[in-house]
Formats: sequence, C-alpha cells, structure tokens
Amino acid sequence: MLEFDTIAAISTPPGEGAISIIRVSGDDAVAIVNKAYQAGKKSLEMVDSHTIHYGHIVNPQTNEMIDEVMVTVLRAPKTFTREDCVEINTHGGIVAVNRVLQLILQLGARLAEPGEFTKRAFLNGRIDLSQAEAVMDLIRAKTDRAMGLALKQMDGNLSRLIRSLRREILDVLAQVEVNIDYPEYDDVEEMTQRMLLEKATEVKGYVLQLLETAQQGKILRDGLSTAIIGRPNVGKSSLLNQLIQEDKAIVTNIAGTTRDIVEEYVNVKGVPLKLVDTAGIRETEDIVEKIGVERSRQALSDASFILLVINQAEPLSIEDEALFEAASHQPFVVILNKTDLPTVVDEARITELAQGNPVVKISLETQEGIDQLEQAIADFFFSGAVVSEDATYVSNTRHVALLNKTVAAFDEVLNGLANDMPVDLVQMDMTQAWTLLGEITGDAVQDELLDQLFSQFCLGK
Repeated sequence: MLEFDTIAAISTPPGEGAISIIRVSGDDAVAIVNKAYQAGKKSLEMVDSHTIHYGHIVNPQTNEMIDEVMVTVLRAPKTFTREDCVEINTHGGIVAVNRVLQLILQLGARLAEPGEFTKRAFLNGRIDLSQAEAVMDLIRAKTDRAMGLALKQMDGNLSRLIRSLRREILDVLAQVEVNIDYPEYDDVEEMTQRMLLEKATEVKGYVLQLLETAQQGKILRDGLSTAIIGRPNVGKSSLLNQLIQEDKAIVTNIAGTTRDIVEEYVNVKGVPLKLVDTAGIRETEDIVEKIGVERSRQALSDASFILLVINQAEPLSIEDEALFEAASHQPFVVILNKTDLPTVVDEARITELAQGNPVVKISLETQEGIDQLEQAIADFFFSGAVVSEDATYVSNTRHVALLNKTVAAFDEVLNGLANDMPVDLVQMDMTQAWTLLGEITGDAVQDELLDQLFSQFCLGK
C-alpha cells in the first residue's frame, strides 16, 4: 500500500441537518482526532476497529469545547481508502462542522482535494478506475435504474468483463510471441495468423455488444434531452408542471408568457428526462419573445427526443405543420392537448404528419391521458431492447471512446491479416487493443488523466 499524508474533509452537503460528517483518512488519522477527542480517560488509539464512540471535540490549546460528537474509528485495511479512517459525526449546520474541521486541520491533517478519498481507494487497490467513476454516477443517479446501473459497475461487473477480455488477448499475444521465437513447424505462421484472426474477431464482437448498450446507458446516466415544443398557449408549460409535479413554469392564458428556456429533470417510468420547456415558436415582433423563440429553435435542434404539443381544439395551422418538419430529425411524440374541449383539428392529417411516431390525446385540465403519455415515452426508450437486470451497460463517455478505439485497433488487426502483413506488426495492433481496454479499468492510465477525472468529484468523496 502506498503512503500518503492525512487528509480531512466534510462529506455531507452544506446546510442545516441533523448531523454532519467529517471524514479523516491517513496513517495519523486516529492520532490527530484523538488530540481533540475527550471522553473521560478513553483514548481512540486504544479502541477496537469499526467501533463508534460518544464524546466531545475540545480545542487542546484553549480547552474550549467545540461540539458533542460521535466518532467512528476504522482501521486499515478494511476501509474505503485502505488507510486508517475516522468519521466524526457533529451536529448539523455550517458553524459546528466547520469549527471541528478547522481544528482537525490545525492538529495536522490537510484539507482533501476533490475526489481524493476515492482516488486513494483506487491507488491503494481497493477499487479500479471504472468502479471509482461509478461512485460519482451513484451520487448523480436520477432514477432507480440509473442507481442500479452505478451499483453494478461499483460491484465490478464491467471490470470483470474487461479483465476477462484482456486475459484472452494476452493469452494469444503470449502464444504468438512463442511462435515467433520458436518457429519449429513449417505451418507456424499460418497457425499464428489464424489464432490472431479468431481472437480478434471474437473479442471485437464482445466490445461491439458493449457499445450497443451505450445509448441506453448514457440516457440512464445523464437523462434523455427532451424538448417540449409547440405554438404559444398550447399547454407546454402546463405539461412540464404536470410531469415534474411542481409549478415550475408560469402558466397563463396569454400567448408568449414563456420567454426563456426552463429545464428540469423528471423520472418517467424509469426513464430520466431532461425536460426543456421552450417559448412558443411563432413569428413575433416582440424583441424579448423573439430571443426566446430563437433559443427554442436551438433547444429543438439539440434535443434527442421531442414532445410536440398541439391544441386539438383549434385547426392545424401552418406553424403547427412547420413544427412537424422541424421535429422530424429526432424521435417525437405528438401530444393532442385539451381533449376536454370539442375536437377541431384534422386527426387524419396529424397521423400523416406524425410519420409513425406515437400520437397521444390528453387533457392537462382533467389529467386525462397522462398515463398513456408516460407509457409512450417509456416504450420509445425501451423499444427493441431487452432490459435485463443482469446486463452490463456502458454509460461513461470515456469508456465509450476507449471501446470505439479498441474496435478500430481490432479492425487494423483484421486488415493486416487480410493483407498478409508480418505477424509482428499485426501483434502491435493487438497489443494496442489490450492497452486501450486497460485504460477503462485503470490498469494502463496516465497520472494526468487521474487528476482530471477525480477533480470532478465532491470535496469529501
């Protein structure tokens, strides 16, 4: 295990609460906290590992009591960082926890950098890099499915698969090396080429299967960017408020009320949507509304999924038809709102313009059809996909990029073999594929990348 100095940081969110937690990790963690801990004659350096103790944090220089606390002592190696760790449970609130932290820093600890606890867990072999990244995915999870995906990655599902593929490549590389060094048979070159061909084809197939999960994994991780579009006053803001169950967007009968983009995350039947409520798209001379309309067009262009809202109590307008054309670059659901009013819109024309995309009738006034709308959204996301609780999904952009580079490396292997290139040159491309897969788990990674990755973590994680 590597040796580091002792670090400390607040691990709970800022603000008022029942408790706040300060995490301390390093060889001197117990000794440093013990300097400020008072509970009769008890010494934290003498207590058993994985035990919690009541006492007070007291400034040893002034004898001033800072807070009443519960202190947990965790001895290496059975800790998150594989170092001695201490967790101090203080009263919640900004003042108490910060005063305790400042005292711990004065007594010899250093303020941790963002993600440094998790980085130490990685460097000390407690977790690999993909598991470390899953920690942040778990913190940021917006749905049960996203949380489950992160937990499986933390448990090592992806790591085990990647390491299995690397072992298979390494076995072939070792055999190729033996064949090159000891060419005892006339057909050794043919055998070596056949071996490389079979293994490159096989492992490339597994990598491509992983990449097929990337789109779903990314959506589960980051949310499906969804734009709510339509003419002014068709019910876009009301739809946003209905889906998030909160009056986030201002709703009035005045056309053009929404002037700017409103964004919110919502969980619809396990699908995390990053909803964007846009200003009504129409021709206008109002300067402020015109800016909002331009932003709406940009949001429409950037969206991966579109909810197109139409007022079914009015005839279809030229602007409505233009919105169908604008939405056609992405999957969309047509929402015929205001079914509590008499139907005026040409439904046959709506079906024609929808071009096979779902058409759902709802009334935001009476809540009619909301369940059908949510089901249509879920059906779009899960259509054609077998959702398995045991499946290994790839959701991390870095992982996807490395897997794509791995496929390219295997393509070079296969092209080299097809063109009768020397085996030692083909072997270099095979080795590159092995190295790229190792970057996913951190078995082959540069220090600069580690610093960049862990800098995105919370301060106390």
